[in-house]
Formats: sequence, C-alpha cells, structure tokens
Amino acid sequence: MTRRACLKQIALTAGGGVLPAIFRPLPVLALGGLFQEPTPRESEAAAMSAIAQQYMTKYNAPGLSVAVARHGQFVYQKGFGYADKAAGEPVTPSSLFRIASVSKPITSVAIFSLIEQGRLGLDDLVFGAQGLLKFDYGTDYPEDVSKITLHHLLTHTCGGWENNGRDPMFSRTAMNHKELITWAVHNLPLQYAPGAHYAYSNFGYCILGRVIEKITGQSYADFVQQTVLAKCGIKDMRLGGNTLAQRASGEVVYYGQAGSGPNPYNMNVTRMDSHGGWIATPSDLVQFAMRVDGFQTTPNILGGNTLKTMTTASTANSNYACGWCVNNIPNWWHSGSLPGTLTILVRTAGGLCWAAFTNIRTDGFNLDEMVWTMVKAVPVWRA
Repeated sequence: MTRRACLKQIALTAGGGVLPAIFRPLPVLALGGLFQEPTPRESEAAAMSAIAQQYMTKYNAPGLSVAVARHGQFVYQKGFGYADKAAGEPVTPSSLFRIASVSKPITSVAIFSLIEQGRLGLDDLVFGAQGLLKFDYGTDYPEDVSKITLHHLLTHTCGGWENNGRDPMFSRTAMNHKELITWAVHNLPLQYAPGAHYAYSNFGYCILGRVIEKITGQSYADFVQQTVLAKCGIKDMRLGGNTLAQRASGEVVYYGQAGSGPNPYNMNVTRMDSHGGWIATPSDLVQFAMRVDGFQTTPNILGGNTLKTMTTASTANSNYACGWCVNNIPNWWHSGSLPGTLTILVRTAGGLCWAAFTNIRTDGFNLDEMVWTMVKAVPVWRA
C-alpha cells in the first residue's frame, strides 16, 4: 500500500483567502541549545506561503495553520486566512482546531505509557471474565467479541465496527459511551475473526478510551493531559465542544463544504474523545511528536523499545501500526478528517516533525501533499 493510499484509507472523508498570521516562536526543545536549526530564508518563506495560498484558493479554505520542527527545534509556524470569516478574525499559530483522527496517536501513547507502567499488556483481552472491561457492557458477549485484545483495537484489527456507513460513532448521538458500547457490541456483529483483517475503526479507539478510564480511575481527558500532554509541555489542548456556542476561546469556526456535506456543528464531538475529540494548535501536535519521535534531540516520554513496538505494523496492514501510519523509510504519520476539519501530523526519518490544520473539509484537498511541497521549498531541511 502506498503512503497516499494509506492516508486515503484512514481519513474519515476529505479539506483548504488569506491573511498573514502573527508569528509566535515557541521554546527551543533541543538538548544543549548549542545549534540553531535553520529557518526559511525570505525567498523560501515566500515560496512556502505561495504554496499554501495556492491550495487554499483552489479548495476555498477559509483558514490554515502550519508548524514545522527540525531536530527538536521549531523552525516554522504560520497561520493563513480566517479563523472566523464573519468577524474578520485571522488564523494565528495560537488558533485551536479540531484535530479529528490525529487524536489516535495521542490515545496510543497513553495506552503505551500504561504498558510501560506494567498496568496493561498488548495481549490483554478487553471484554469478558478475563478482560480489562469485564462485564461493564453486558452480562455476556458474542464469542468473537470476547477474543478482542488491546493490540487488535490499537491496530484496527478487531474484526469489525469499521468507519463506513455503519460506523457506530456517527449514529445514536444521544447515547453516552457506556450506552453506545453496550448497544454496538451486542447489535453490530463482527465481520471477521479478531486479528485477521484490517478495518479502520473509530469505535475501537472509543473503547481504548474506556480502557484507560477503567485502569486509571480517571477520566480519559484528565489522564492524557497529566500523563502525556504535560510531559510534552502542552497546556492548551482540550476536548472540543459540539456546537458553535461551545467554541473554546481561541478556537476557529468550522465551515461546511459549499453545496454538500454535513454540518460541522451537528456531531457529538465530545463523545469522540479518544478517537477524534481533541482541539489543539499545530505546534501542540509537533511538540507531542517530538517527544515520541525516537530521536535524541528531545527527551522522549516513552522508551525506545516501546516506541518500536508502537510503530511496528500489524500483519494485516503493513502501513498501520498502533495508532500511527508507518512505512519502511521509516516515516510515521496520521491524518484526520471531520466535517469542517482536515488535519495531518508527520514525523519523518530525517528528523522533521510537522502538523497542519484547516477549518474546512473539501473534496480533493490533499493536505499531506501540500505540506510536503512546502517543506521541500527549504532545501537545507532535506525533507
């Protein structure tokens, strides 16, 4: 499977006016601080902006934000266009966006932190008498459901609950987590034996959030903020609201694709927590990526063997590991997509980490392609 094909496969669907943004440098995280990574020259920065604006114009994107780091240091942060068109509010590097499925690497890191603590194991069963969640979601379970392990959920190989027209996460929106999981495991049979087939599952990552809560006794959001985000120096990330009235301070407005597509404010985003519910800046996600990138330029919050396990693909899909798309280079990444939102997070084998978000989802907008083109405009980065 090609990298582009994998991105297509994992996106929930697909997303890009233009004002200069306020540039706000973030802290240098490199150890020692003796060498300053090169930032774009004036002509290179202009080329990057031109590429971004070309994509935004083509796909009618109101706003865009991009952050890039190299070898543990931020080298580029810029916002384009509008966070709120009606108010004329510009996107800045501090603007918060829904990150959609880029939430999955965060949930994976939270799970692996518990594995490092000896509180979980990849082969742990999830449901049933020997399972992590016991009988919290019913007095018994279908036989195949009782065979699902933590690794199956992390790698989307649980055997069903696929992100398609029958995705449980986009139905029965009035149900809470407990009600939805109870209903789905008893009413939506698995199509395959666990471990045998890759099928991208938002619902599987919803279950992982409940595992975290069961094991820690904390809410999913509290555990992630304390155990993952705080260790990365990230303070402003939080779970997003569902409606425009619940828009957080500094959060962009989301726009539906003109003439088609669902309303960005007609979803239960809060219930998506562990598979797609976070809001963040691109710099937040880059800071997260730099702390799990496996390089020595910043202290990693997981051990080397843990990172290797987390980024080792399953036998069912050679391009998907535990919450991360991977290839042989090895690059690691994840994309995200919801009505009104398109996102990408990338860690390259050459020491680059970047993230980019838009506040619209437009058919054909390849955000991954756009950022690769932008970073290649700075030859010294060797993207």
